[in-house]
Amino acid sequence: MTPFDADPFFQYPRNVLATSAGEVAMPILYYDASQLMAFYWIDCGRAQALLGEQYEVVRFGTKALAAVAFYEYRHTSIGPYNEVGTAIGCVPKGTQPPAWPLLSLFKHLDKNRLGFHVIDLPVTTAAACAAGRDIWGYPKFITPIDFALRGAAFSGTVHDPAGGAPVFSLAGTAGMGVGAPLINLILYSTQQRGMLRTLINIRARGRLCLPGSLRLHIGDSRHPMAERMKAMGLQDSRPAFIAHTHGLQLRLNAGAVLP
Repeated sequence: MTPFDADPFFQYPRNVLATSAGEVAMPILYYDASQLMAFYWIDCGRAQALLGEQYEVVRFGTKALAAVAFYEYRHTSIGPYNEVGTAIGCVPKGTQPPAWPLLSLFKHLDKNRLGFHVIDLPVTTAAACAAGRDIWGYPKFITPIDFALRGAAFSGTVHDPAGGAPVFSLAGTAGMGVGAPLINLILYSTQQRGMLRTLINIRARGRLCLPGSLRLHIGDSRHPMAERMKAMGLQDSRPAFIAHTHGLQLRLNAGAVLP
């Protein structure tokens, strides 16, 4: 027994799924983690090209919303690891997009259709990589990831798995902010069973901040992730806003196959 076993947030029915790296109990439980998520307004045409034909970009006025998220998972049900995700706000093709997309981000998961499609998802362990690829079809690969969040100062780097120049880095100090709960997430992905809608239940308070001096730099790496980030227009970019916390907890559920 651990203190988390007595926490109602983690007292959730679980079942076991097989992956190429062994069995994984679902949902995956994240007991203690830190996060910094940077949000960017990007060109809708660039976003749609990366999403492909199965998804439709959600327009926030004249722009699309992209997220670059760094995670340090210190205690999870599949072990500790670091992760970085790049994703674009979207709905499945043929789905009516929300009339007020920013407000839609705060809707209950059961009533929301706005989600994110992951473009790249590097991780630091084989177990996390196999689970993401086999269960959800996420574009995961294994590589070293640096994560340092001290107060409002952040430094994170995704290294090229082949060595040499890093794929990209995000560094600087966040600007003024307010305390706020972090939003739950919906992720859309495609796997052998079809298109999946995955709910991520998040319990955390953090800081919602202006970008301050935070800037993203894409390295000279030839890794495809670097090329896709350039295609988003993120080279030397400043986020629109960021959210960060040292108190992240979440349940990562199995995906539901969409009709």
